Amino acid sequence: MGKPMTRLCTVCARGGSKGVKNKNIREIGGKPLIGHTLEQARSSGLFDLIAVSSDSPEILDAARRFGADLLVERPAEMATDSAAKIPAIRHCVESAERHAARRFDILADLDATSPLRLAEDIVGAVRLLETRGVSNVITAAPARRSPYFNLVEVGSDGVVRLSKPLPSAIVRRQDAPPTYDMNASIYVWRHDALFEDPAIFRPDTALFVMPEERSIDIDSELDFRFVEMLLLERTR
Repeated sequence: MGKPMTRLCTVCARGGSKGVKNKNIREIGGKPLIGHTLEQARSSGLFDLIAVSSDSPEILDAARRFGADLLVERPAEMATDSAAKIPAIRHCVESAERHAARRFDILADLDATSPLRLAEDIVGAVRLLETRGVSNVITAAPARRSPYFNLVEVGSDGVVRLSKPLPSAIVRRQDAPPTYDMNASIYVWRHDALFEDPAIFRPDTALFVMPEERSIDIDSELDFRFVEMLLLERTR
């Protein structure tokens, strides 16, 4: 038998938020938002270490209270509104590997603003990567609009057209090729894939499909209210 793979979970949650003020530590379902993600990561039973990266002392304190193994202070230049997330994830991974004095084979990043996922979704995404032997896995939900049927664009000539027309017209959405909305909930990489090329879409990227009711990403007050309602329903 080969050596078992080591797995790291990262949660990158910056302090600034325009859509929902202080959303990562705002209470929802009886705990701060980030607490749901950390409990899911722990419940999955997959990870050798769970690391949280943030520029906010309040977020790091909440992460400590909800079971993070390592708190990583994110550099200011990686915590602006315009900063890409991949550099923050890689910085968190590098910090975790220095702390643990080891290299992690599998890297899973969980978005703190997606609290409706279940531990089984994390397990499913990681297992998909490991069993298929792919470089990375992203998660998505079945799309409510189809570029082949009812998603349109307005051209430079002002004319409305289907975003992705097919040679033969589609008269029912069910007959269109299946499409998916990325939900930003779970990203899984092999170590080399994340550090060799930051691209999300690679020649062998695999998709783990989650149901719509577990795929809401909180980016507005309306999203927050929807998620709050769905979390309440789970406890009934």
